[in-house]
Amino acid sequence: MRTTVVQMAPGSSLPDNIAQASDLIAAAVAADRPDLVVLPEIWSCLGGTAEVKFANAEELPNPGATTGAGPLYRFLSETARTHGITLHGGSIGQRHGDRLLNTSLVFGPDGVERARYSKIHLFDITTPGGEGYRESDTYAPGSEIVTVPVGAFTAGLAICYDLRFAELFLALRRRGANVIVLPAAFTAETGEAHWATLLRARAIETQCWVVACGTTGTHIDAGGHARRTYGHSMIIDPWGTIVAQASNGTGWATATLSLDKVEHVRAGMPVLAHRRLNT
Repeated sequence: MRTTVVQMAPGSSLPDNIAQASDLIAAAVAADRPDLVVLPEIWSCLGGTAEVKFANAEELPNPGATTGAGPLYRFLSETARTHGITLHGGSIGQRHGDRLLNTSLVFGPDGVERARYSKIHLFDITTPGGEGYRESDTYAPGSEIVTVPVGAFTAGLAICYDLRFAELFLALRRRGANVIVLPAAFTAETGEAHWATLLRARAIETQCWVVACGTTGTHIDAGGHARRTYGHSMIIDPWGTIVAQASNGTGWATATLSLDKVEHVRAGMPVLAHRRLNT
């Protein structure tokens, strides 16, 4: 399965972000002919005030519904259908009462929604450099573990900070995942220290392909501070080898995922069958 991660540098302007996503997807499809294309986390509105985040978020229709879709939902659906691809829409803001959900949407080549997942683990931390983040001020956590068929593969869904919680990835493996897709907006500081290490660890632990798509560049947060995200989107095989990687600018990276690689690694080292602790 040809798979492309599209690395964006989004800001808080929804029209500009949609235009950037559209141009990058079209260029990547023309160049690399992927079956699956993945966007980054919150590419639709990175930064800005809470009011801007709510304005750029939308209520989502029931899966499969043909009415009630907002511009983001329609863009993702129409893009998947136009290019004949499976499109993992990274994540967008979904309206949810007085807060938002950080939600991934997956569309098939026919433009029909195949799955949605809302980020379970929220990024409420202070980095060693002193930068503070409070995702829970704006977002509510999701609760459902989600997998979805993508061609011959079963994809497990996760988002950004979920990466630090190995139990979610083990749960996805137990539910049949052989590829895990993770859109992200990793900070430059934590990305430099942990991004590749954690992604490789999750691939090695689950013996899955890991497809990780990040934002890059600088955006302005609600307090007017410049925040940098790490980029370096990558695709990692079930042995933990990085087989494709973007740098720190906009663009994309593509690799061909093989089920044979999954089966070979799992047959040689059947770690799931060897597990003794289930906590």
